[in-house]
Amino acid sequence: MFFGLTIEKLLLIGLIAAFVIGPERLPRYAESLATFTRRARDWVTDARTRVKDEMGEDFSDVDWKTLDPRQYDPRRIIREALLDDAPVAPTRMKPATPLVATAPVTAAPTPFQADATPPYDNEAT
Repeated sequence: MFFGLTIEKLLLIGLIAAFVIGPERLPRYAESLATFTRRARDWVTDARTRVKDEMGEDFSDVDWKTLDPRQYDPRRIIREALLDDAPVAPTRMKPATPLVATAPVTAAPTPFQADATPPYDNEAT
């Protein structure tokens, strides 16, 4: 496909162009389009050649399909990461002891009152 266009769409665009441009000017416009297409193809070929010359032999070893960003769907990556099984700890090992002493659990905090000043922790900033 050419930029997502199908043959039917290209024929329709050509037919509309023939009516709008007219039969007198159509050959000149077709020749201009062909010239532009050849130039664009030459530019792309020249760019590929220059990149291969500058990159050296390593350039030909690159598998460009694996580097295509369209294959990386963020939703699929997240779904696979979430569905991936968590690693299972070996059964013979003892559970790890915490290196830092944890603070004792206190009662549930009281709800914030609208007229009270908000809490501020000097050590957290």
